[in-house]
Amino acid sequence: MKTQQCIFKAKQWKTVSETSGFSASNAQLVLVFGERTCLESIQPYQYLKELYPAANIVINSTSGEIYEDAAHDNSIVATAIEFEKTLVKTTEINIANHHESASVGEKIAEDLLGDSLKAIFIISDGSKVNGSALIASLNQKVDESVLISGGLAGDAARFEKTLVGLNSEPEEGKIIGIGLYGNDLQVGHGTMGGWDGFGPEREVTESEYNILYKIGDKAALDLYKEYLGKYVEQLPGAALLFPLAMRETEDAEPVVRTILSIDEENKSMTFAGELPKGSLVRFMKANFDRLIDASAKAAQDSIVPFGNSPDLAILVSCVGRKLVLGQRSDEEVEAAREVLGSDTVITGFYSYGEISPLNPNARCGLHNQTMTITTFSEN
Repeated sequence: MKTQQCIFKAKQWKTVSETSGFSASNAQLVLVFGERTCLESIQPYQYLKELYPAANIVINSTSGEIYEDAAHDNSIVATAIEFEKTLVKTTEINIANHHESASVGEKIAEDLLGDSLKAIFIISDGSKVNGSALIASLNQKVDESVLISGGLAGDAARFEKTLVGLNSEPEEGKIIGIGLYGNDLQVGHGTMGGWDGFGPEREVTESEYNILYKIGDKAALDLYKEYLGKYVEQLPGAALLFPLAMRETEDAEPVVRTILSIDEENKSMTFAGELPKGSLVRFMKANFDRLIDASAKAAQDSIVPFGNSPDLAILVSCVGRKLVLGQRSDEEVEAAREVLGSDTVITGFYSYGEISPLNPNARCGLHNQTMTITTFSEN
């Protein structure tokens, strides 16, 4: 596997890394992560298509870009990958609203299933999708041996719209599946949160898909505002600082859910993942050191399958972590770099949701407020 990484910042493109022997004309896949308004003004697809004429070019908007061992804003990072022994196949599906999420997952699986399928990487619209339903339907169709990972596109903390595109300029309402095939491909994964819980665990008493109406006997938004205190005026963005831990059953592992929008009229909140009626939720708050340590732990888990440093690591971290960490966001990237090693090419983005198994023995799930790392090498 060989790579070339280019960035657009300060009104110009520049190459920041390139593997010896890399051939732009032979690259099969280009991953492009960029700030939404930057993507809209620059429209990078044609430029990148001329650089990498044979590649599938996947573009999505972000809540921050990850490269050069740091978190960045108002930039675009393009990572071109030249596989030597791995086949790449892509599919793009339109989605109009979250009710279509399960059927989209089924269609992606049908398009990508095939001999020697090793991994599926998902890049999804972050505004119109129920990520839990999308991943659940993928899990039903795809064998447990296939790693499913990826992320939901972001839009800083604006929550206006997210953009995704395959071999075109990105648009709203797109979900892309990237299938990687071949027995010589090695893949690893890790995902960790690092948040502290506070307050009692409560039952979800009224919800629909990813819309939460009531917790216990209180309207969800009213209860949430009680906990936000001085941050109420900053909703919905401030809710990223106080996510929910959710367990579908009392014996289930908790997953974190982050808010996408609020409805003052219905006193409801819409989340990036499903919160089923009867599930148990608890408010969470940030612990800076634990957030950074979680990034290192995710990196450690992601390199378990490798004898040496992986060739490529894709870091998908949550916009909520970035808002909480602020200028310390670089530290969670640096923590991952220390574990991955200096030879690993790092790319990634801050998202509205992270896609990965929670642990090596689990099926894939949708997470929020985590650092999720997917690693790749070829034998």
